[in-house]
Amino acid sequence: MKIHRKKKIIKYLNILDQPIKFNPFVFSWSFLLWAVLGLIGGITAGIYWIVLEFLTHQVAFFEGWQVIPVMAIGGLLAGLVIHFIGDPGEIQLIVNNIRFNKGKLNPKNNPSMILSSFFCIASGGSLGPEAPLVQVTGSIGTWLGKIFRLKGEALRSLSIAGMASGFTALFGAPLGGSLFALEILHYKHAVEYYRAIIPALVASSFSYIVFALIVHLGLGPTWNLSAYEYSGIFDFGYAVLFAIIATAIGWTFIYCVKFFKIVFEKRPIPIYIKTLIGGLLLGVIAYYIPITRYFGHHEINELITEQFPLKLLFVILIFKIIAIAITVTSGWRGGFIIPLFFVGTTLGLIIHHFIPSVSLTLTIVSCMAAINACVTRTPMSTTILLTTLTGFGHLIPILFASLTGYFLAPKIPFISAQKHQD
Repeated sequence: MKIHRKKKIIKYLNILDQPIKFNPFVFSWSFLLWAVLGLIGGITAGIYWIVLEFLTHQVAFFEGWQVIPVMAIGGLLAGLVIHFIGDPGEIQLIVNNIRFNKGKLNPKNNPSMILSSFFCIASGGSLGPEAPLVQVTGSIGTWLGKIFRLKGEALRSLSIAGMASGFTALFGAPLGGSLFALEILHYKHAVEYYRAIIPALVASSFSYIVFALIVHLGLGPTWNLSAYEYSGIFDFGYAVLFAIIATAIGWTFIYCVKFFKIVFEKRPIPIYIKTLIGGLLLGVIAYYIPITRYFGHHEINELITEQFPLKLLFVILIFKIIAIAITVTSGWRGGFIIPLFFVGTTLGLIIHHFIPSVSLTLTIVSCMAAINACVTRTPMSTTILLTTLTGFGHLIPILFASLTGYFLAPKIPFISAQKHQD
């Protein structure tokens, strides 16, 4: 009886593998698989975001000196989860699995990643939810691929499409999310696995719709920048100039991370002690400079709307970079894209103090684009993402800034897994 059922299942799967007979369109059964993946990814991202927002609001009740023990406890709990459930890895592991493990992302890492990232992000760490979502939804793609007996590039493409669906849900940019899932895997100046772009776009689109329904997401920009008015060809020169300055800050961030990595790895200590120490340091920074707490999703608007003195902006810039570096190297879990956008916003406000004649929006967006492209090496997706997130309707200045940050980035990538391995 069991053998008969297995034969039936194999028969139905073989039918699904075949193109639709007499179908005059490009449409195939694969579209339905990508759509289902997007729907599952959107639901997963929506639930994750609702729980994260709830926990964040609960923890935000603690203010003043209380943030120090709260963040220390958050770090300790995250470390204990990693110690007892397992190390979920970081973005390097995701890239390595896509490139060298036949595109397979292990779902077994998801419980540890979800729980540890909740403690880290909700308590106020300077890392965002993009990396956890990318790993979880990417592993869902792997799981679906195994159910439908996909192998090789087909399985890899489905995992990448899953990654794109998670990233898109958070940023609300299907095209940007799809390109990011491809660019983060690139080698040198070429985007690999380009055949995954259509699966990624389909999954991202369905994920975005579901996520928007769950969290009541609108279509407007996330950050309240004033409208930009083109003032002449010199705007492109300013975009490149600001990008050069932002790239220098990107280099500073990279070397700051390397410094703290040496500090935290000097002696072998349990992960929960490392995350506890990281939480204490982050709590002290957050106590003296509250706006550096959290990953910056809401704090960017606070930076833009409030008039911070120049000296305070310098302090925020320095200690936000330190906070992100400590968060990354002390074992806390999360992504650093939105925190880097926060750093770019702060730098743009500082530059605007010295060159007030140039559009503040152009200055901020150029800095955001360059620093992210410098660190993550994703100039195309960075350009598309910022167009969506800031409402900056002129694509070319952002592209100039992104490419400047990309080509002036360190030769050895910050994400070590982006290095080519034969």
